[in-house]
Amino acid sequence: MLKLSRLTDYAAVVMAQIARHPQQPHAAGELAEAVQLPHPTVSKTLKMLVRAGLLVSRRGAQGGYYLARTASEITASDIIAAIEGPVAVTECSHADGECDLASTCGVADNWQRVSLAIRELLDSITLAHLADSAPLKLPIRLPIQSISLAAEA
Repeated sequence: MLKLSRLTDYAAVVMAQIARHPQQPHAAGELAEAVQLPHPTVSKTLKMLVRAGLLVSRRGAQGGYYLARTASEITASDIIAAIEGPVAVTECSHADGECDLASTCGVADNWQRVSLAIRELLDSITLAHLADSAPLKLPIRLPIQSISLAAEA
């Protein structure tokens, strides 16, 4: 089963909470209370998001966490990559992937197309979309047939 970790889910929840009030500073404790998650989990998540460049942390009277970019400039794939690493279905589906069977497996190109389609979809979903209470309107059909691999170009 393809599944995101709980920490990635929590990261999206925390980011959405910050995106709903982007001008105000957000303390870890306040965020933990607002989203009803344990403070240590929220703190760990915030540190990972800062390290990934999605949040900035300021000290002082107006200190707290802020979005590093607007919610419409942060994508679902940015959030996933900050916690999980690159979005890829299989080891050979991302640039750093290595596989001993790549030359003989016969499915690597198609898995790469699937990974690219998933990344393309996740890149089209912004934090603003996730933070909105309205349901997402996703494409009916993914344009997987239109995806070309670097090797074909």
